[in-house]
Amino acid sequence: MISYTTWVPRGFAAEFPNQYQLDEEEIDRISKLAQLRLDDALEDYEGALADGATNGDSEDDELEGMKVDGEEVEEEEEDVEVEVDEEADEEIKNEIAADAVKQDVEITDDLREYDLENYDAEPEADASLSMFSNIKSLAYYKSNDEDPYIVLPKKDGAVVDDIEEEEREELQILDSDNLLLVAKTEDNLSHMEVYVYDQSEANLYVHHDILLPSFPLCVEWLNVRVGRTRTEENQQGSFAAIGTFEPNIEIWNLDVIDEMYPDAILGNLEADNQAAAASDDEDEKPKKKDKKHKKKKAKKPKKPVANDKYHVDAILALSANKQHRNILASGSADKTIKLWDLNTLTCARSYSFHDDKVCSLSWHPTEGPVLLTGSYDRTVIASDMRVPDEFRRWGVDADVSGVRWDPHDSSRFYVATESGRVHCFDARTAPAVASPHKAKPLWTLQAHDSEVTAFDVNANVSGLFVTGSTDHQVKVWNVSETGPSLFSSRDMGVGKVFSVSWLPDKPAARTVAVGGSNGVVQVWDTKTNDAVRVAAEDFEDEDEDDEE
Repeated sequence: MISYTTWVPRGFAAEFPNQYQLDEEEIDRISKLAQLRLDDALEDYEGALADGATNGDSEDDELEGMKVDGEEVEEEEEDVEVEVDEEADEEIKNEIAADAVKQDVEITDDLREYDLENYDAEPEADASLSMFSNIKSLAYYKSNDEDPYIVLPKKDGAVVDDIEEEEREELQILDSDNLLLVAKTEDNLSHMEVYVYDQSEANLYVHHDILLPSFPLCVEWLNVRVGRTRTEENQQGSFAAIGTFEPNIEIWNLDVIDEMYPDAILGNLEADNQAAAASDDEDEKPKKKDKKHKKKKAKKPKKPVANDKYHVDAILALSANKQHRNILASGSADKTIKLWDLNTLTCARSYSFHDDKVCSLSWHPTEGPVLLTGSYDRTVIASDMRVPDEFRRWGVDADVSGVRWDPHDSSRFYVATESGRVHCFDARTAPAVASPHKAKPLWTLQAHDSEVTAFDVNANVSGLFVTGSTDHQVKVWNVSETGPSLFSSRDMGVGKVFSVSWLPDKPAARTVAVGGSNGVVQVWDTKTNDAVRVAAEDFEDEDEDDEE
């Protein structure tokens, strides 16, 4: 299945991505990361052994206490004697030996003509060299560059093989290409596929992929360089922040192919391991065994408690601040929201606005510090992160599945819910904090009969948004002064729709990527629909007026 999709704008990807280089510094970094994961695996393995040993001891104790006719059951060992007829055994051996000698004689007679006994003997000194015996001298050169009959193409002063040049051209990304990041899981193996989309040719293909440690839940593109590749001179890059069922956020460099480990990890793996190890040490203290009583089962490690430094549960939502590029917001199943400083790779602030899992985030398009958050507690909160105590809360009819600010009207935002509805609220009017569910939306749309699982607002075309649902339908909507209206509805053949995302570049602003339960991704140019095509003429006129 495909759980998430997001686009990379044009012009940020490297024209020729670098091949992953494994040097000593990289080996040291990988060793540390691998050791942390190995410690986690060993702890899980020891816990499983402890549970198995506990169950086995309890069964042994029960058997020890069982009695038959008043007597305890004891295990007995029986000696089994096997009688062997020595005379018959000797006859069989003689027959086998005779057959072996006969067969060896036959093979020897057949192979005698080939003179295999002298096969390894060296030839005599005056033996001729057959077809090469008449050649008195051979011309040879120390390198291919000196040979006048061998010509290899050169690039930047270095010789380039034809095969390497062909592979280099296949990996090339043009300025007119878009990258599409697709989080995919197949046969319990999770990875992120990096697609290249050429709009002029309507061509979509996989460029490379990245192996992930767990099921991916959200992906956010970053245009700031992080981790080991960050320098004062070169701060712009193309990276992907990935949230999974693990409590850590991995950041991968999209300009490097076949990378083994992420460039940076936001979280605290060492603290998690130490806490788990401490709990295991307490559980593994030696205790006296009493046969009269069953052995108590080993206690499972305690689940880490939510804190202000790192997440302790799955990462459900990510949002990069477009105005403050070094800030990344994350929402987690541990009910907290955290702001990460990408310069230091540490948590700058932590917030606990909601009473349930935080599943969606959206930064304000013009007011950089204002963040919109949605939760399974059926509320939405807009807050200035500089003054976290002052926030506004709105209630909705069901669990929130997505929140988005309107990029063309900074006072409005949209909320999609699992009831199949989409609500539009005015951020300037909010109910009292004690009664958030009394908030009145500007309008409410019953977009689908089942839950809205995917939702996105077009940043280039005013009033255009798209919804996806478990009913397999993708719908494009237009918001006018009279309210929302349906432009187009289509079954994209992806199964249950889990992700929809508009292409961010203006020339292809009406193109949407769709992914779902069938494990395939589709790109839909909505202008192919008659209703969208007619409305697109008005949108294009508005774009021309804006450019003038």
